[in-house]
Amino acid sequence: MKLYSRRDMTIGIAAGTLVALALIGGLSFLIARSGVLGMSQAKSSLQSLSQSSIDSPPRLAAEAKNETGSPTSSVAPEYNAQTGQGYTQDERENINVYEKYNDSVVNITTEVVNVNWFLEPVPQSGGSGSGSIIDSRGYILTNYHVVKGAYKLFVNLANGSQYEASVVGFDSQNDLAVIKFAPPVGAKLLPIPFGSSKGLKVGQKVLAIGNPFGLERTLTQGIVSGLGRPIQKDDTTVLQNMIQTDASINPGNSGGPLFNSAGQMIGINTMIYSPSGGSVGIGFAIPVDTAVRIVPELIKNGKVRRGWIEMEAIQLFPALVSYLKQSGHASPVDKGLLVSAIKEGSGGAKAGLKGGIIAVRYGQSTFNIGGDIITSVDGQKISSIADLYTALEDNRPGEKVWVEFYRGNKNMKVAVTLTEQSQQQ
Repeated sequence: MKLYSRRDMTIGIAAGTLVALALIGGLSFLIARSGVLGMSQAKSSLQSLSQSSIDSPPRLAAEAKNETGSPTSSVAPEYNAQTGQGYTQDERENINVYEKYNDSVVNITTEVVNVNWFLEPVPQSGGSGSGSIIDSRGYILTNYHVVKGAYKLFVNLANGSQYEASVVGFDSQNDLAVIKFAPPVGAKLLPIPFGSSKGLKVGQKVLAIGNPFGLERTLTQGIVSGLGRPIQKDDTTVLQNMIQTDASINPGNSGGPLFNSAGQMIGINTMIYSPSGGSVGIGFAIPVDTAVRIVPELIKNGKVRRGWIEMEAIQLFPALVSYLKQSGHASPVDKGLLVSAIKEGSGGAKAGLKGGIIAVRYGQSTFNIGGDIITSVDGQKISSIADLYTALEDNRPGEKVWVEFYRGNKNMKVAVTLTEQSQQQ
């Protein structure tokens, strides 16, 4: 083994240190230089890509291919308001119906007359609703309750113009009315076409256009939630075969059209069920077939001529049934109409119906007991006054209907010739 002096070892260590520092410096220089080159190449690549993007825009994902050469899944194209491309079929149907018929839906406002503290008549702003233009001459279909009691009527069109209108005819039993305004010369009104409420299916899409809370020509979408709903409107009226929908219908929508996806009117929006006064997804529309049947008569006669049985009748109720039993005139049924009086010479009198013979008082009412108890008219069961109106709703004066009744315990049936129902009735 070779021996080294302290001087030789010191010189060796210093030389080794210098060599190590030289190697580290060289390596650092090489790393730095390669980084600069990489950044330069990346910058050059970005510039190249940017230039190619300007010269030729990058393809959509629909045009790109994966590593195997197969096309990748496409992305949704941008909406094109001019061509409609990019909208779903459902959206296109909604847009088409609104764009075609929103101008045919009018806003109806009313003025009513109230009495002030000095018993003077004072015109005041009434309610508002919607209506559908059904004839280019200015005829509009709406609900009767929209125009009921109005001193003045005003029709507001989509272009902002306002015209005074008048009631042509109304039918309180179906809550429908026809009003008319005089369109200016040269004005082109687009009537809304009647469809049919027959064949509707629960789950079918429907659209409503109206003026909820005064917000003009609002579109809402929903489905048919139910069919054939009987809705009690008041003590004497049951609106039959109502269309139930979850399309948002709010105050101000009344009288407006309910469309199918083809843009045909299938109903007239009439009422909502709502504890709060706003839409909770339960709205009702009168089937358009009812309007198709009565509108021509409203325009021609101002009313619907209906058949009627001229009698005074009392709806059976538990206290009355109990009293009849105690008085010796027990009723064999607990539901029906007790005939209090029959008008002499009427169809009912000629058919043999008999009224009561003993006058009694109940509350503020006085009527006769001992008469016939009607249980069916024209094939429909009768348990209330509203049922009688419903049974005769589509019958005309001069027609005959079968009336089933009890006289004592005997069940009888006669054909009654109807007379004309008065507006008071």
